[in-house]
Amino acid sequence: MATKGNNLSDFDKTKLPEAKDFKIGLVVAEWNAEITENLFQGAFDTLIEAGVIKENIVRWNVPGSFELIYGCKKMAESFAMLDAIIAIGNVIQGETKHFDFVCQGVTQGIRQLNVEGDIPILFCVLTDNTKQQSIDRSGGKHGNKGTESAVAAIHMAELKKNSKFYEL
Repeated sequence: MATKGNNLSDFDKTKLPEAKDFKIGLVVAEWNAEITENLFQGAFDTLIEAGVIKENIVRWNVPGSFELIYGCKKMAESFAMLDAIIAIGNVIQGETKHFDFVCQGVTQGIRQLNVEGDIPILFCVLTDNTKQQSIDRSGGKHGNKGTESAVAAIHMAELKKNSKFYEL
């Protein structure tokens, strides 16, 4: 739900679907916790502001971003009544190709869960070149990707609950 300007987390609350009955899961990587906790807080605060009831928000922690795939899979299996899940992680470029493998693996894993599953899983994984870039996107000058992911989760939850077939 990015918008033009420096802060990508600006959104119009009045354009969000009614969210009070939605049940949302958050799977949060503990690696780079300074970043992932900010992303979580942005997502959580946005869900609450949009009307999601606190008791309808489930949080699980996993060690790192690569483990988000299994965490989201198990959360979807354990809580089939969830309307959306947000995968929250952060991978920062290092000196080895590890960054490339983790980013590609997480991206493809979340994609596969969306293709095969019935619960939309939102990708809130920052894959930045520097820690400063991650800070800027987790509550800094470029907003909070957690906020954006929560807005997208509400829209996807609405799609899941109210999708209908329309004849042309």
